[in-house]
Amino acid sequence: MDVTKSRTADPTRIRADVVVIPVADPPGTLAGPLAAVDTALGGLVSAVIKDGEVTGKAGQVRVLHSRGDIPAARVLLVGVGADPDRAAWSAAGAAAARAARDLGATKAALVAGDDVSAGDLRAMAEGLATGAWRLQGFRSGKGDGTQGRPSQIAVAGNITPKDAARVQATAQAISLARELAETPANRMTPTILAKRAEKVAAGSRNLSIEVLGPRELTRLKAGGLLAVAQGSAEPPRMIVMRYTPPKGVKKGKEVLGLVGKGVTFDSGGISIKPSAGMEEMKMDMAGGAAVIAAMGLIAELEVPGEVLAVVPATENMPSSTALKPSDVITAMNGTTIEVTNTDAEGRLILADALTYAARKGATRIVDMATLTGAIIVAIGDVYAGLFGSDPAFTELVRQVGDDTGDLCWHMPLHPGYDPLVKSAVADLSNSAKKRQAGAVYAARFLRDFTEGKPWCHLDVAGTAMNGDYATGFGVRLAAELAERVARLK
Repeated sequence: MDVTKSRTADPTRIRADVVVIPVADPPGTLAGPLAAVDTALGGLVSAVIKDGEVTGKAGQVRVLHSRGDIPAARVLLVGVGADPDRAAWSAAGAAAARAARDLGATKAALVAGDDVSAGDLRAMAEGLATGAWRLQGFRSGKGDGTQGRPSQIAVAGNITPKDAARVQATAQAISLARELAETPANRMTPTILAKRAEKVAAGSRNLSIEVLGPRELTRLKAGGLLAVAQGSAEPPRMIVMRYTPPKGVKKGKEVLGLVGKGVTFDSGGISIKPSAGMEEMKMDMAGGAAVIAAMGLIAELEVPGEVLAVVPATENMPSSTALKPSDVITAMNGTTIEVTNTDAEGRLILADALTYAARKGATRIVDMATLTGAIIVAIGDVYAGLFGSDPAFTELVRQVGDDTGDLCWHMPLHPGYDPLVKSAVADLSNSAKKRQAGAVYAARFLRDFTEGKPWCHLDVAGTAMNGDYATGFGVRLAAELAERVARLK
């Protein structure tokens, strides 16, 4: 993938397979790139708008053939909708990418007028750079060759060469997160995930990594992670990555902790899931994948602040040695937990990871996890559920979500929910008997393991997976948040 700033902002002079131009809803008076292409194509743009073929509706793509009137063979008019947010701009870019792929285009140019802000243009460029990505490594033969299309993207508008380089780095990180999450579970075990994280760390002198196995986890008394892992033949791993700014970069006082759930396959354990759709549970490590990929991006961007990442990785399987409903385990911080549902395993491994991050120097912590189906019932797949212990920090995370397109909706953590995590025999229960507020009490459970540090939990069950595909949700948010936390005083 190669993303650059276009040498010209004139869409009638750019040499590419397709020229992509955003269109608002309604299109309004033609100006800028739309007007230039309309003139070059003899009023064709005006005609399709007048006929109602182009409305600017979000996700709409209309292909125009240039017939040699401009160097590009085709023009893609892409609707961004009315009053689009960053997520809408990114989605428009993704729609254009899929159309370009279907046309066989390998070189695309994205051209926007001066009325499109730099942030919106970057979001659309990121969508264009990632929207057509598909995992092809497990197809026999050559596959359909669509993984890298379009592979060359030139961007014209309110964008600098540095912005274009950031789009490229971000797109590569998102694609990595998607690859890690979509890879079949027999090819992405906890051990293999740790090796992929080591490869990411090896790509930067500012990243270090330590991988903790069963021996180290036993020494740490990581009872949550070890308990979930005991049902699988695959040993668990706790992946610990640390980013330190390069010499000469003035770093802030804060250390951002990023924690990502890394269940490489979740059968539900003894509380086994229904078989329909269980194959998607290879993506139950999407939060961990996003954190690992984000660390590579953070290093490439040379963020001026320390970042600590912790990814607890395991399978959740049923067996004669598996965790059982009614078992009581002890987490790393000494809290005892009654396990009433083995399919509520994510919070058990995150409990140890959150404690570890806090004890290893993180001053603020954000965890990302495909934690509950309840969050999908509550708010669908547009927003991630955002829970937080510190109002100011929670608002910062929400704002970063808005600005990057990784949207987050602030959810409650009222003391009235506390009884849902009470146990009759232990300090906490990992699941409530009442069918209510499932996403809320899961977050409430996690809060007890944050050592009092400002903390946010992102339940990404609805946003990190889209059917058979991972989205890479959280990569952009984590990198941008690291930059803003570094600037806190």
